[in-house]
Amino acid sequence: MYHKPVMLTECIEALNINPEGTYVDVTFGGGGHSMRILEQLKGGRLIAFDQDEDARKQAENIQSRSFTFCQANFKYLKQYLKLNEVTHVDGVLADLGISSHQIDSPERGFSTRFDGPLDMRMDKKSAITAAKLLNEYPQEKLHKILGMYGEVKNAKTLATAIEQRRGSGKFEKNTDLIELLKSMAPRGKEFKYYAQVFQALRIEVNQEMEALESFLKQCGDVVQKGGRMVVMSYHSLEDRMVKNYINTGKVFGELEKDFYGNPIKPFQAMTRKPIEASEEEVRENNRARSAKLRIAEKI
Repeated sequence: MYHKPVMLTECIEALNINPEGTYVDVTFGGGGHSMRILEQLKGGRLIAFDQDEDARKQAENIQSRSFTFCQANFKYLKQYLKLNEVTHVDGVLADLGISSHQIDSPERGFSTRFDGPLDMRMDKKSAITAAKLLNEYPQEKLHKILGMYGEVKNAKTLATAIEQRRGSGKFEKNTDLIELLKSMAPRGKEFKYYAQVFQALRIEVNQEMEALESFLKQCGDVVQKGGRMVVMSYHSLEDRMVKNYINTGKVFGELEKDFYGNPIKPFQAMTRKPIEASEEEVRENNRARSAKLRIAEKI
């Protein structure tokens, strides 16, 4: 299996699919969610996005006239919908997790388990890699990234250690970084620590927070009244952004109100708390453990 989608049934139910509607899966990955959406469409249409070359190859296996694939980052949502003559859609689904297929490909450099180049690019045409970042970013910037995106406790000490380590040679492979992290990690929590650091680098390399903010704002424009926005995130930073956007119409900052005191925000939450995977699913698929699913309806 290329990639096992997390909370597949919950995601599809949350979209509340109209068989003749237009839907967008902005994180195609291995196509698990897309295939399930297509099964429910009769006369409707599905447009899928993914910037990853491997995902494009997977998409070629789908022989359906209702299906269109766009090899692009979801921050270009409106632009590509327009190219496909779509102005409004009935639902948007985003699964913000990195696919297990990407993690299990050593040459992509996402995994702490395999040795490979410190790459971590989702879009292989992008100029910045994790190695470039470790070798060139100033200590203050590294400190900020590790603290903010990885919630690394000793971010400042680690940033200083990275800067000092450059003196004895460049960071090129995952093992170069892991060797340094071994001495910095809290005892008994080494693997969690490595994962936090790798997550921070991956988010910066792919500019994931900027892309997410841009995507959420565009959802407010393209989802039509009564349509759904369904987003599944895997770490607190993303989940907070999604939650804020649903509650206030903004990723950061307060809810604004109009002259009459009505809240100015495009969506309303369909569930008070995020939906989490069942114990059974977590047992079968460890990645489901941290997943949080939020559902919102366009007002």
